[in-house]
Amino acid sequence: MTRLHDLSALEQAAAVRAGEVSPTDLVEHALARIAALDATLGAFITVTPERALAAAARAEELLRGGGHLPPLLGVPTAIKDLNNTAGVRTTFGSPVMADFVPPVDDAVVTKLAAAGTISVGKTNTPEFGFPCYTDNDLVGPARCPWDLTRHAGGSSGGAAVAVAAGLVPFAQGSDGGGSIRIPAGINGLFGLKPTRGRISNAPYGSEVTGLGTNGPLTRTVRDAAAMLDAMAGPVVGDPAWAPPLPPGETFLAAADRAPGRLRIGRFLQTPMSGVALEPEVSAAFEEASQLLTDLGHEVEDAPAGLLGPDVLPSFERVWALSGTMLPVPPERVGDLRPLTRELRARGLALSAQAAMEGMFALRLFSRRFLAATDRFDVLLAPVCTMTPRPLDWFDAGDDGAEDFERQKRYAAFTALFNVTGQPAVSVPLYWTAGGLPIGTMLVGRPAEEATLLALSAQLEQARPWAARRPEVWDAA
Repeated sequence: MTRLHDLSALEQAAAVRAGEVSPTDLVEHALARIAALDATLGAFITVTPERALAAAARAEELLRGGGHLPPLLGVPTAIKDLNNTAGVRTTFGSPVMADFVPPVDDAVVTKLAAAGTISVGKTNTPEFGFPCYTDNDLVGPARCPWDLTRHAGGSSGGAAVAVAAGLVPFAQGSDGGGSIRIPAGINGLFGLKPTRGRISNAPYGSEVTGLGTNGPLTRTVRDAAAMLDAMAGPVVGDPAWAPPLPPGETFLAAADRAPGRLRIGRFLQTPMSGVALEPEVSAAFEEASQLLTDLGHEVEDAPAGLLGPDVLPSFERVWALSGTMLPVPPERVGDLRPLTRELRARGLALSAQAAMEGMFALRLFSRRFLAATDRFDVLLAPVCTMTPRPLDWFDAGDDGAEDFERQKRYAAFTALFNVTGQPAVSVPLYWTAGGLPIGTMLVGRPAEEATLLALSAQLEQARPWAARRPEVWDAA
């Protein structure tokens, strides 16, 4: 028997249009699962049942009126608690912001609502989105549904848990250094970080560093493509625009096309010395490489020496710079977590010259890296260097500097492609003998999400993953 949460987002949208299920049915089902399961999972910081049910009622009015309907009408989703939502508490994962209610929506929130989706709440995120794991002093950790003793990744950990546990069919995340791809890989999902400028960060966003962007976390490639179609597009005033698709083209159509024979570069370089892959992560990478070869693609090693010694220190400076803009009154600094205090202090200690040198070094690296890898259609890389970590692994001892060092070793690959601005995905092709997912990363040329979607859909068809679900899927 098919249950509502067994349906993909596109299947739910089709069922609404066919009159087989109502938006209220879908929202009530999602809210019931959240009420039954989330105390254990930690996917949400705030749940908004009244707003969601009111939106479902408005969706049903649209259905009765007929005519043109939004493509994802009535489908439940959730918004990461780093994104502003007008009239809804937005905490940024910090007690300092626990009572903040924004007056405006982020552009991505507006676009998802215009596409017909219905948010049921705000998903769990670490304090101001800094860590690659999700834990905070408001609701605690987001837990991997495949093993509740392990972190779900971050900073879009709550969004990933909500999708992996069947609370919502897809969810919005954001990624400034791996924050979509890491939790996607840990939770057995497909996660897409779009190219820089594809999705607007208006009205505030992270345009100063250029590292962060919004993107989808889904169970299927087609759902991610449909969600990207809904979120994509610039807003007047954006500092960067990704070139639009040709007229009449969509990302969903790209996911339905064969990718052709691609040239794929195996990329195993990190800017951090002494980093090695755990055996099961290495096995996941090699299996993905072999599968791509079996599908007829040309797979070869990327050239060596692409990363200079200044990449990591420059990234650390730029990453810490965002800490200088945190809306934290001086008397509340002591309420921040050790990692947040550490990065904020590093950012405030930078001179203007050091900050600009860091930005310049990353821009120069990006130009050289993109030129050196342009002969490849796609790069293949690990997402993380290790299997999902236990809940106390990163922040044991309350030492912010050590926490950051552990994150750098764990997530040594993903941030490079925030620096270059390339689109990148995590594809769930591998599970360990103990039942833990391990994602593998595919990276496209700038603005070529369509190629990544076509290739990812081919991999999904060759080795389907959506039917692999954690035990909690059947718990309610």
